[in-house]
Order: sequence, then C-alpha cells, then structure tokens
Amino acid sequence: MLAYIDKIKEISGKLLKDGKVDMVIGFRKGSMPMMNEPCFVREAADVQNLVWDSNCGINLANYLAGRKEKIGIIAKGCDTRNIVTHIVENKIKRDQLTIIGVPCKGMIDRRKVSERFEKEIIEAEEKNGSVIVKSADAEDTLKKEDLLQDNCSICIHRNPVIYDELAADLVEEQKDVDRYADVRKIEAMSAGEKWRYFEDLLAPCIRCYACRNACPLCYCPTCFVDESQPQWVGKTLDPVDSRTFHFLRAYHCAGRCTDCGSCVRACPMGIDVRAFTKKLEKDALDLFGWEAGMSVEERPPLDTFKPDDPEAFIK
Repeated sequence: MLAYIDKIKEISGKLLKDGKVDMVIGFRKGSMPMMNEPCFVREAADVQNLVWDSNCGINLANYLAGRKEKIGIIAKGCDTRNIVTHIVENKIKRDQLTIIGVPCKGMIDRRKVSERFEKEIIEAEEKNGSVIVKSADAEDTLKKEDLLQDNCSICIHRNPVIYDELAADLVEEQKDVDRYADVRKIEAMSAGEKWRYFEDLLAPCIRCYACRNACPLCYCPTCFVDESQPQWVGKTLDPVDSRTFHFLRAYHCAGRCTDCGSCVRACPMGIDVRAFTKKLEKDALDLFGWEAGMSVEERPPLDTFKPDDPEAFIK
C-alpha cells in the first residue's frame, strides 16, 4: 500500500487546485510510531504532508457528520461503507463528497507489535509485506500478516464500495473467511458462562468513552450517557453503569456497524469492544440478509418495514 501515496497526492492536489473541494481529509505522519494522524488539507501545496500505509486505521468517516463544505476524503473499504451510512442517514450529502477510494490490504495492530518488545518502540517501517521494528534495545523484522487488526484479518470488503477516484487497482477480496467463529463460541456458552465472560471483558473499562468518540456511528448531539434529564446511566465506574453504557451503545450500532475496528483501536485498556457489535452484525445478516453500508439505495432493516420481515424472534 506504500505505492498508493503518490496517486493519492496527485488526485488530492488536482481536486484542490481545480476548486472541486474545499479540503481533503487524509492522514499525516503521527508523532508516535504506527500512529498516523487524521489531517485536513486545504492548500494544494500541503498534499505533500499526506501519507498512506498500514497505520491508517482510524475511520475518517468520523469527521464528516454535519459538515457543509465540499470535501475530498481518502477512504478504504470500511470507511466507504460508513460514508454510505452517513449519506443514507442524511449526515452528509453525496454531492458534497469526492471519495478517493483506497483498496486496503489490512491495518497493523500496534499492540501486537508492542507486545513483542520489552522496551518502547522508536521506529517502525513497512517494506514488502514486512514491518521492520526498532525498539530502545532491539530490532526485528516481522510479517505484516501476523500483525493485522483482528477485524482486518476477517474483512471481506477491502475494496471501496463507493468512490469517485481510485488510488490503485482493486485488490482481491478474501474468501472462505469465517467472520463469526468468535460469536458462535460465545453463543454456545451457558447463561452463567456468558455473564462471566462479559463481566471479565468489561472489568478493565475506565469509562473514558474513547470507543464512542472514535466510532463514526456515534454522532448524536448529546450522547445518552451525558443526558441529565432524565439520567439514563450513572457516571461512576460501577459495573452496572459500565455494562449499561457498552450494551446500549452496541444496540445503537445494530444494523449500522461495518466492523471497522475503530472502537478497539482507540480503547486504552485493550478491550475487545467488537464482542458486542459482531454479534449484532451477525444477527442482522442472519435475520435480514443485511450488511451495513453496501448501497446508498437501501435503508437499514431497523429503520424501515417490509411485510415479509421475519417475526419469530419477537414471539
């Protein structure tokens, strides 16, 4: 994916020079290794600051809701699916956007890299399917395929589903991927086992709301956790409050989540927040044959009605 950047810069510069967009939303090099930062480029000369590699995991669709400008946005597969959701939910107009589609080969999970080194990582360079990592006292070359975010390793929509320009040729989609093996494992547990599983999963939560803030679907003007009249959930670290927050937030994403992994990537405690949303994604697929963000022509199953919708699950 390193080869994409020249084309990304070329397209972005032309869009800005021609006045087709007011800004391009992309990535610049971060201040820490493996953490590229979102940036808004408003001048054609500044496109030289843009970067693209396997450390661009943040979902840039998170920066679109409610904007009025003409925007160019660099978007991989999951980003474009969230852009579709934003268009369907009237958070942005399609004619405001010029989507620079980026076929994706997976993003690196920096935690999987960090756990292999005792000391702080000071440099990481991607090259030919490998990642050369230097820490304060060691250096190693790792296979990128061993470092992918969990959502990327099972992704079957790596190519943009909607775009105006392409930064590279489309990649071959992954096939024969079991996306819900972990969900079925939890479904097979007894009630007591499920309770203990989720109790242990959420025990480290510090209620920082990083998962909510990173999620491109969480754009409510006032989140339910911040409401005071009425107060839906307490502000403490009480386990009941933590469970309430995570379960309600997950249900708000039902039929909308694209499994972009932004929630897990943002969590400072390393909680696998996808354990909630993957179950609901599986249910939407099983019950309605629905995958979020695949078409601007279709509305999600939970905000529309069809006479032949299945009803057995509500009996």
